[in-house]
Amino acid sequence: MVENAGVTYRSGFACFVGRPNAGKSTLINALVGAKIAITSTRPQTTRHAVRGILNRPDAQLVVVDTPGLHKPRTLLGERLNDLVRATWAEVDVVGFCVPADERVGPGDRFIARELAGLRTPVIGVVTKTDLVSRDRVAEQLVALGELADFADLVPVSAVNGFQVGVLADLLVSTLPEGRALYPEGELTDEPEETLVAELIREAALEGVRDELPHSIAVTVEEMAPREGREGLLDVHATVYVERPSQKAIVLGTRGERMKQVGTVARHQIEALLGTRVYLDLHVKIARDWQRDPRQLRRLGF
Repeated sequence: MVENAGVTYRSGFACFVGRPNAGKSTLINALVGAKIAITSTRPQTTRHAVRGILNRPDAQLVVVDTPGLHKPRTLLGERLNDLVRATWAEVDVVGFCVPADERVGPGDRFIARELAGLRTPVIGVVTKTDLVSRDRVAEQLVALGELADFADLVPVSAVNGFQVGVLADLLVSTLPEGRALYPEGELTDEPEETLVAELIREAALEGVRDELPHSIAVTVEEMAPREGREGLLDVHATVYVERPSQKAIVLGTRGERMKQVGTVARHQIEALLGTRVYLDLHVKIARDWQRDPRQLRRLGF
């Protein structure tokens, strides 16, 4: 038994699963208390298993954000689904997220069937409760409870903090006893370059047409302090799209849209890293990269 001042200490991994746009990333940021996963109104924003670390006197909970499980139409989609299944097979507890403002549907039932074979405890989570009435939350809890035999059910709102602490307690209670897995104070184990690339992609996703989000990828080519300029970080990154028409949309008229993307992303990166940033962005075409194994590897998938 591991104890901290007489309190049993627990540590382990949890992950949130659900269909796209179920509020998983926003919930993880609320649990951790910092922005470590990007969020967007666009479905399938999350493409990596991002780990957020919640440090408490009695526990260290590592929460893994996963892409939304969906019917894949590309090789990228298949790999994202494989990532989800590999993640939930390795954690100590799974949170199955269903948004309060959308009816339980075929996608949710499909995920529930997938989870049914797990020995890992699954907690049902109704997200986005701030968007609906109490009666609607109650109806959604009943509908979610009918999908599976959950270890527990909990409604939450990451926006106003409603029951986020309760959810954290439920997740921690399922963890095994053990010492901390990461040094105290760490909020994520993601490389800074990955987080920076994700913040740029988040900025690029807002305001584009529905078909574009899946076609956008970002890589950081170089990130280093500027020589002779203390406190200034140079970041050179590339935004990839699949077709010339998409490049024109991302750039905007006379490049104005990309300038706005750069401004928003730079502020987010400076907040993340705590230093001034010079952000240099370029847009390139990687034709049909979502379907090309070689290009997927080059872009980190």
